[in-house]
Amino acid sequence: MNELKNVFVMDHPLIKHKITLLRDKNTSSKEFRELIIEVTRLMCYEALRDLPLKEIEVETPITTSVFKVLAEPHLSIVPILRAGIGMVEGVTSLLPTARIGHIGLYRDPKTLKPIEYYCKLPSDINGGDVIVLDPMLATGGSAIDAISGIKKHNPASIKFMCIIASPEGIEAVTKAHPDVKIYCASKDKCLNKDGYIVPGLGDAGDRIFGTK
Repeated sequence: MNELKNVFVMDHPLIKHKITLLRDKNTSSKEFRELIIEVTRLMCYEALRDLPLKEIEVETPITTSVFKVLAEPHLSIVPILRAGIGMVEGVTSLLPTARIGHIGLYRDPKTLKPIEYYCKLPSDINGGDVIVLDPMLATGGSAIDAISGIKKHNPASIKFMCIIASPEGIEAVTKAHPDVKIYCASKDKCLNKDGYIVPGLGDAGDRIFGTK
């Protein structure tokens, strides 16, 4: 894994392989959804590295001893609608007790600015840890606005997890929220004039839900 300040770019061979399959325009929506889940799950091993542990006594077939298990994590995941929904299962398959909120944002096609149309967060997000999910970090506008909204509820920490990130998006988010750790599976080349990541994988929402 490559690390730069609070930016973590995964370099595991399995992730690289699955990202290549995601990029292929011939990958079906079914395969695309499955790959998004698989990549998210692999990324979680690193993003959840700092989960708290506690000790319990366990009787094995040989003896009784003390071992470590997860302490009840005060963790919420917040996908940015709609594409972020595709990443939820990848997290909850490893951590089924995570609370789930939702933030709905869409990008104005002319200004490329995010517009919020929905926000529902867990009631106990205050003082807890939050992971914001969105497959694509392009201009960074949606991520910045989502994180800003979540910060109003006073969480202990916020992480942002994406599949593909542009250098421009990473720079924008780290400038606006230097305390937020960014985890991405691939840092791509740049944005094109329409605000899409190059080489990217197209519109993640459309490819997840088969709407285009």
